Amino acid sequence: MKRIYVCENEVTGLFSALYDAWKYLVPDHGAECGIRFRGHLEQELFCEYTEVESNEKKALSVERMILSHMGWYAYKLIYQAALSDDPDRGDVILGTMLAAREIPDSRRIMDHLGNAQVEQTFELSRTVNNETTRWIELIRFRELEQGILYARFEPKCRVLSCVAPHFAERLSVENWMIHDAVHEEYAVHEAGRQWILVSGEHVDEDRFSSYSAKEEKFSELWKEFTDAIAIKERKNPRCQMGHLPLWCRKNLVEFE
Repeated sequence: MKRIYVCENEVTGLFSALYDAWKYLVPDHGAECGIRFRGHLEQELFCEYTEVESNEKKALSVERMILSHMGWYAYKLIYQAALSDDPDRGDVILGTMLAAREIPDSRRIMDHLGNAQVEQTFELSRTVNNETTRWIELIRFRELEQGILYARFEPKCRVLSCVAPHFAERLSVENWMIHDAVHEEYAVHEAGRQWILVSGEHVDEDRFSSYSAKEEKFSELWKEFTDAIAIKERKNPRCQMGHLPLWCRKNLVEFE
């Protein structure tokens, strides 16, 4: 009977499920299992469902195993794939890890794009990387009354941990916060220190709606600037949507 591991829809939960699935599959090559996420579960016939709790030790153990046997490049792509919004990413990553055991040099697994699971891992990683690049360009900070820079965005994938290092380097002497409103995660940076990722905390969003007087002024200037540089005769909404999809515009100052 196929065993399905059900985990939280985040990286630690997924890696915890990979840990349990690996322990189940490796001793028994004839076993069959899969990984599903809470909230995205469709019941299948003739399956045994096992609940998996997020466990930091299990997740770190999987990270060490991937780095040790598959190398940094494979780990980077697997981690990025784990951040995607694809409901089948757990099965894809597990399949890639199992495929690495079948080749002489497991560190070259990501070169084997003829393997369907490896190819899908690569594609999921590329999707996350492309969205990361897009949000690095589009995230807009606004100054709150307390002097903190605050940005809100709504990504499809969990790219907050990918975009935060960019702003930690660019805005190292500022106090700032980036809010992923879809996955309810926060990247928080104190001036001169390392940024941290906060999740599972309830925060009153009304605290982030009061902007400083200086911010209000500069927001208006920014809108006037974008209007002034626009060339009416070259307006092309379809082309614009290709570079800036509608779902990205909700939290951009210039589209308010």
